[in-house]
Amino acid sequence: MGMSEFANNPKASFDYEILETLEAGLVLRGWEVKSIKTGKISIKGSYVKILNGIPQLIGATISPYQPANMPQDFDPQASRKLLLSKKEINTLIGFSHSQGLTLVPLKLYDKKGKIKLLIGIARGKKKYDKREAIKKKDVARAKQRGIEDY
Repeated sequence: MGMSEFANNPKASFDYEILETLEAGLVLRGWEVKSIKTGKISIKGSYVKILNGIPQLIGATISPYQPANMPQDFDPQASRKLLLSKKEINTLIGFSHSQGLTLVPLKLYDKKGKIKLLIGIARGKKKYDKREAIKKKDVARAKQRGIEDY
């Protein structure tokens, strides 16, 4: 059984320069796992923050699996605890306190039956870096189409 991807964050690679990646597990309830496996999740605009020494995924939206059967306390945008070793948490704390570095969720996928989150340690791109990335993409697309005017 191969890895299946449930959600990704393509804007992250556009807005940030990814320096390093780290894999983390998530603390989820049963219906959240079912929702994720049916693709009812979005990690666009979400981020990872360390609160009281515990890494948390904030801003991810998990839609209800069966809306009629959801508990009253269900919050689709609740922050979810990440499962990492002490060493990895200390690494994240060090990187998050470094100037200009951010912890960005890149993709959510299945690995051996467990749901994993790929976290990117990233530095925000400047506006001119983004324009340069767009220009490179346009040139590559034009070359692929066979247009030699570029």
